[in-house]
Amino acid sequence: ADREDVDGIVITHGTDTMEETAYFLDLTVHTIKPVVLTGSMRPATAISADGPLNLLEAVQAASWPDLGKYGVVIVMNSTVHSARFVEKTDTTHADTFKGRQMGCLGYMQDGRPRLYQQPLRKHTWSSDLAAPKELPVVAIVYAYVGLTADDVRRLAQGKAGLVITGLGHGKMPEPVWQALQPLMEQGLVVVRAARALGGMVTPVPAYDGTVTADSLTPQKAKILLQLALAHTTDREKIQAIFDAY
Repeated sequence: ADREDVDGIVITHGTDTMEETAYFLDLTVHTIKPVVLTGSMRPATAISADGPLNLLEAVQAASWPDLGKYGVVIVMNSTVHSARFVEKTDTTHADTFKGRQMGCLGYMQDGRPRLYQQPLRKHTWSSDLAAPKELPVVAIVYAYVGLTADDVRRLAQGKAGLVITGLGHGKMPEPVWQALQPLMEQGLVVVRAARALGGMVTPVPAYDGTVTADSLTPQKAKILLQLALAHTTDREKIQAIFDAY
C-alpha cells in the first residue's frame, strides 16, 4: 500500500475466513487505496465456476480510486460488501456473503462499482489501531442450554480476553456469569456478543464490567478485542474502541 506504483490491491482468499481477514485488514492497513478481497464458491472445474468473474470484478473495483474511502471490501457475486458488516451466510451457494441488516455497499455494474452507502465506523485511513507481531490470546464461548461454569473457566485459562456468544441480548447462564466475575477482577476482559442473526448488544446493569460488541459478530469481536488488548487493558478504553470501530 505504501508503494507509489500501486494504485489498488486485490487479495484472493478462501471464503470460509475471508470476512475475518478483511476485517483485520480494515482495522490495521492505514491506506486510502482500495483493498479488495475476493474468492470463489465453486471450483474451476465446476459448471458456471464463479472465480473468473469474481476476480475480474475485484480488479475492476480496485482500479476505481474512490473505493478506498469505503475501507476494505469484499467483491463477490457482483456485490460490494464492507469488511465491517459482511459475513458468509451459506455453505455452498454463490450468493453467500451478506451484510445482515446493514446491507451491501453496492454492486458491480458495467465494469465499475456503483455504491449507495458508506461505513461510518473508523477503518483503514481513519484507524488508529496497529497490529503487533503477536496478538493477545482471546477465545470465543458459544452460549447454549447446558453450558457450565467449569466449561468457561477451562476455556478462559491463560487467555487475555473472552468473547461470549450470548443468548438474546448477549445473556449467559447465571452460573457462568458468577464464574466470570472473579476472573474479570483478575484482568480477564469479557466481551458480550450475540448468537442471534441481527441486532446489537449494548450495556445493561446486570452485566456491569463487560464490554459490548455492538453489531459485530463474535468472530469479528474477537479480532477487535485482540487489537484493543494490544493497546490497552483498560475496560473503558476498550469499550470506546468497540464504540468507534
